[in-house]
Parts: sequence; C-alpha cells; structure tokens
Amino acid sequence: MAVTLADVALRAGVSITTASRVLARSRTVSPGAQAAVERAATELGYAGNGVARALRRQRTDAVGMVVPSIRNPFFTALVDAVERTLQTTGRVLYLCDARDDVEVEARHLRSLVARGVDGIVVSPCADDRSTAAVVEAAAHVPLVQLDRHVPEPVADWVGLDDRVAMDLVVGRLAERGVRSAGFVTASIANSSTRERAAGFADACARFGIRTDPRWTVPAAFTIADGVDAGARFVELGTDRPAAVVCADDLLAIGVTHALVAGGLRIPEDVAVTGLDDLEFARYVTPPLTTVRQPTTRMAEEVLRLLDRAPSTDRTPGVRIALPPALVVRASA
Repeated sequence: MAVTLADVALRAGVSITTASRVLARSRTVSPGAQAAVERAATELGYAGNGVARALRRQRTDAVGMVVPSIRNPFFTALVDAVERTLQTTGRVLYLCDARDDVEVEARHLRSLVARGVDGIVVSPCADDRSTAAVVEAAAHVPLVQLDRHVPEPVADWVGLDDRVAMDLVVGRLAERGVRSAGFVTASIANSSTRERAAGFADACARFGIRTDPRWTVPAAFTIADGVDAGARFVELGTDRPAAVVCADDLLAIGVTHALVAGGLRIPEDVAVTGLDDLEFARYVTPPLTTVRQPTTRMAEEVLRLLDRAPSTDRTPGVRIALPPALVVRASA
C-alpha cells in the first residue's frame, strides 16, 4: 500500500496541513515540526506526488541534456559534471544521446520541451544542420549550449577557448624544436572543430611550424579513426611531419597506436598531442600530452546561465570561453 501524506503526518505527530507545508517547502514551520516530518517521510519512504507538485510550482526540477554521443568519454565527463552540479540544487537530469544524428537530436529536443523540463543543455551535433532544432527548443525553454554551438546567436554558450588550446599545444611543440606538424580533426563540421582547425593554422604560422594539406586528416572522434589517420602518416615515410596534433584524445590514442605499430618512436620520431585530458590519457604508452578542459567550471557556468531570471532586456547569445590548461606528458 502506498504511503500517504496522512501517514506521514500521523507518524510525525502534526497536522496534514503542516506535513504538506514541510514537504512542499511552501511555508516556514517550526524547526521541530520540520525535522519530525522529514524524519517520518524518510522512515516511511514517502515519495509524494511529484506531478501535482510540479503543476503547482510550475517547475519540474528537471533539466534535459542532449549530447552528440555518450560513447565519447569526453561527453560522459561533461554529463557527470552537469549532473553533479544539478544534485547540489535538488534537480535531476534527463539525458539524451543524439548518436551523432541531427534528426535524433531534433526529436530529443522536442521531447524534452514537451515534457516541460525547466531547462535544456545541448551540445549540437553539427553547425547549420542542428540550428533549426536548437532555435525551436530555445523559443520554449531556457537553453544553454555546452562545448559546441550553432551559428545563430539564439542561446547562450559555455565551452573551451579552442584557439587558446591550440596555441598551447603548438607552443609546446615549438619549445621542443618541432618544425612541421600535421592535424587530425573531425570530418563533421561543428563549432569546436572549426575553432581548433583555425587555431592550429594560426598558431603554426605564428610559431614558424610548417604545415601541408596532405597532413590534415579528417576523421570521426574515435580511436579506430585515429588508427587509420596514423597509418596514413606512416605511409608518407620521410615526407611525414615531425608532430601530429589531434583534435581530441581518442584520435591521439589511435594515431599513437598506428605510429608505434609502424615502427616509429614517440616522441623521438613523431610527437603526438591530444585534447580533453580524458581519464585514461595518462595511462597510454607513452602518456599523452594534451589539454585539460575545465568540465566542472563549465557545468557551473551552464547552470548559472540557466537559472538567470528572464527579463525583457536579456539578449541571448552570451559566449563564455573558458581557459584550457596544458598537460605535459611523454608524447610531446
């Protein structure tokens, strides 16, 4: 039999009205009554009617999150950071995996809006092809973009300063005397990959590091694609660059595997760098030089933006680019 509010009130020795006020956090009651009701609710396992409470408060205490692929460990880390931050506010997270498909992404966004979530966090799969769905969702629910953003300034964004990240990586290579570098990046256009590609080119020009169109390899953010990219550099023989900069750690791990399998030493023959500082980046051989993303700070900024009170003079499209940190290990 389900536990009722009356059962809680009886156990706590208070009126049903008082029990309701405590559990709904609607009015202040005496500390003794509050403690008694909360203790009784815990002991009895009272869950309450969340739907009715949400209708009364016009809040669901739920935030939706849509990521391109939960299989990518970086997005897993972002989800963890957002969920941990939400826990401190008593809210829950509804997680949706777009599976790198803009149509799936659009369906998830529409579903979250229909469910009446209090806000949405989204890392769009692609640039233009994700725009319509993001614009539609942002018109109905507070929405913040995380890591990636669509071209239209319809919603706030929090992410890494990707150009600074590339500057740190290329600067490290220059310090080691590297004079030529290749770049392995995502084949699907999104804001992060565009900024990283532009940052890589600018930094190489500034530090005097030579690049070549043959040394830019498009790929998916997977270890397998990194292996394929690394094999292409092995096939170049003496025409290969002295370093390979990768747009994320998964690609860097795959590139490393292929280079070593091809008989090359890292970093003596080819230096390799990644980006994200995934948990296992330090455990690969050799440990990966990479760039750490401030995921906890990102999550805090996202929730701060979601919780801003709406106003007639609020302009969407705030951009918060957080600084990265270079993590130097043995690969470069």
